[in-house]
Amino acid sequence: MERTNDSMLTEFVLVGLSAHPKLQTVFFVLVLWMYLMILLGNGVLISVIIYDSHLHTPMYFFLCNLSFLDICYTSSSVPLILDNFLRVRKRVSFSGCMVQMFLSFAMGATECVLLGMMALDRLVAICYPLRYPVIMSKNTYMLMAAGSWVTGFIDSVVQTSLAMQLPFCANNVINHFVCEILAILKLACADISINVISMAGSNLMGLVIPLLVISISYIFILTTILKISSTEGKRKAFSTCSAHLTVVIIFYGTLFFMYAKPKSKSSVGANNQDITEALISLFYGVMTPMLNPLIYSLRNKDVKAAVKNMLGRRNSDGI
Repeated sequence: MERTNDSMLTEFVLVGLSAHPKLQTVFFVLVLWMYLMILLGNGVLISVIIYDSHLHTPMYFFLCNLSFLDICYTSSSVPLILDNFLRVRKRVSFSGCMVQMFLSFAMGATECVLLGMMALDRLVAICYPLRYPVIMSKNTYMLMAAGSWVTGFIDSVVQTSLAMQLPFCANNVINHFVCEILAILKLACADISINVISMAGSNLMGLVIPLLVISISYIFILTTILKISSTEGKRKAFSTCSAHLTVVIIFYGTLFFMYAKPKSKSSVGANNQDITEALISLFYGVMTPMLNPLIYSLRNKDVKAAVKNMLGRRNSDGI
């Protein structure tokens, strides 16, 4: 289990809530329920968008990508979390840990960029409504979505490759529920300056730049909305952005807490702090994807109408 000059680390031990066995049972039931809701909610949203031709627009195309991302992100980590809640010896192989870390990081980074693309879509729709069909053509929004995926995966390849090259000595205990990159970096018995610099670059590309794009977009959006003379017009314009803005606040608020300040090995905190960060990560990994379809469906008349239409047609077909 140790990695020295003559041996390789073969597995990690995930701590999670090992010191609180009663909480593990509670969290197993809670996380399992949330995961099923994520699959159901996002699955229904994807099905509705594909089913209803009225929703074949750039905004709903991005939303469909977001829902698929949420399913992929949670599926890359939740099964491992649930398995470890049930096992006494919470072990994961080195290769399995790296694969899970790669997939989770890729999905998270992709979602960051995708939220920025969705803000640009709303900017064009509200500030340039007459030119919207021309600017946001099918080729344009498909390239924007593809760019989000490619950026996220390239970022994850870089971060995972650098982490895999680090030497891990006697300590293979991860104070987390999953193989999370910052928790992995804390175990390295070598200088991780390159990793810290790389993570800073990743933060700039995946957190700061998309957030700047979102912030600037909403400044222009708000300015345009305030120029609308009718109250009904202002309400309708803002309603098209409120769901996206709510998701951005929840997503980036939690993500900045986790990744905005990469820590070197010398700044490893106490175990209680590690568990707190792990719980925040669990919230980010499960709660946010569960809320996304609720936020978009409850605040969107088109989605609610499409769901009723789909369910009504299925009922009529079954009679």
